Amino acid sequence: MRAEQVTDPVAYHGEGPVWSEGWGGLRWVDMLAGDVLSLGADGTVGRRHVGRVAAALRPRRGGGAVIGVERGFALEDADGTVRPLPEVWTDPGVRMNEGGCDPDGRFYCGSMAYDQKPGAARLYRLDPDGSVHVVLEGVTISNGLEWSPDGTRAYYNDTATGRVDVFDYDREAGLTGRRTFADLAGEELAPDGLTVDARGGVWVALAGGGAVRHYRPDGRLAGVVEVPARKVTACTFGGPGLGTLYITTSREGLEPGEDPLAGALFRAEVGVRGQPAREFAG
Repeated sequence: MRAEQVTDPVAYHGEGPVWSEGWGGLRWVDMLAGDVLSLGADGTVGRRHVGRVAAALRPRRGGGAVIGVERGFALEDADGTVRPLPEVWTDPGVRMNEGGCDPDGRFYCGSMAYDQKPGAARLYRLDPDGSVHVVLEGVTISNGLEWSPDGTRAYYNDTATGRVDVFDYDREAGLTGRRTFADLAGEELAPDGLTVDARGGVWVALAGGGAVRHYRPDGRLAGVVEVPARKVTACTFGGPGLGTLYITTSREGLEPGEDPLAGALFRAEVGVRGQPAREFAG
């Protein structure tokens, strides 16, 4: 299957697509520009600057959004006002990168060093009361976090490992029992963002691989969506009935004219439906 182009190359580093009916559709980030992008019903793209980095976002139950910014979190209120929360760290060499909400309404966002120094990053959790907790230490490039339909498993990528990992999840115990779900290291592929469909299938964007891979819940490869841009960063389900897979791409590090569709948004009709976006309870 091959994805079709939805927009022009509108992002330098497109990432983190999320569909929410409360927003009126799809939002994603131009991460290193610090902008949140939105797709209009007529195909136009809106752009809103929220900080030096816009790493990831999810809807809030009361309206607005929670956003991972360069060194922590920000809250967008229902009226559109963006309020940065206190910085989680001060090291200018580390930034937030990707995240998602658990079934209990807590928002996770993981970091990475700008120079991709091994083990320099962490996965953080923002609770509805505003407290921040470290969930994982020794991460290199934190990516792709999403839960199974029954909420008992969470899938996660530390891109530098070349693996998709899976955890058991429980509200009190958190993420436990980390193990390999799919090992791509032998193929020299780099798993980036991911999403999980309503049947428990896991869809993994391949940074530099020009594709999204679909894995069954047992870890077997079920299919591949080819993308006409090499740096595929993330994916999510959206549209009527959550039946469309939306795919973001990046042109970070590319020369002018190289990979001309990089930075565009793509979509594919893949025959399965996604899960509604989990919302932040704060």
